Amino acid sequence: MNISSFKILFIIFEKILIAMLDLIENSVTRQFKAIFPCMLNANNTLFGGEALKWMDEVAFITATRFAHEHMFTVNTEKIKFLKTIKPDTIIEIVGRIEKVKLIRIHVKVEIYAEEMYGSNREKVVEGTFVFVALDENQEPKQLDCLRSMNP
Repeated sequence: MNISSFKILFIIFEKILIAMLDLIENSVTRQFKAIFPCMLNANNTLFGGEALKWMDEVAFITATRFAHEHMFTVNTEKIKFLKTIKPDTIIEIVGRIEKVKLIRIHVKVEIYAEEMYGSNREKVVEGTFVFVALDENQEPKQLDCLRSMNP
């Protein structure tokens, strides 16, 4: 392989990388919710299952915005409840593409809580959700967005 071949390969790789970074950046998803007393459990904190449901929704939207395909949750990883979510807070749920493989997308989701009537803000929950696209036989398939990036 000569120098001009390497330059061509580098240019192709650079274009693919830029396209992938644009897809990742454009798929970041943010959702806000106000936490009211009717959402709380007996400990006066948000039900953990409710937080997980919201995280899965944001992760799904993030994966779908990235791949533009019918996405399905297949796994969760490293879910950490760092602090309790209390009433009179506003939470922000943020989904970002963490890793893309041939057939899997890993979406990192974080929940931040801020006081409704104050300025304190902190991360309270984090975790990763794994998605796949399925073919007509309900089997995982290669992501079309990766197929279209191949030169």
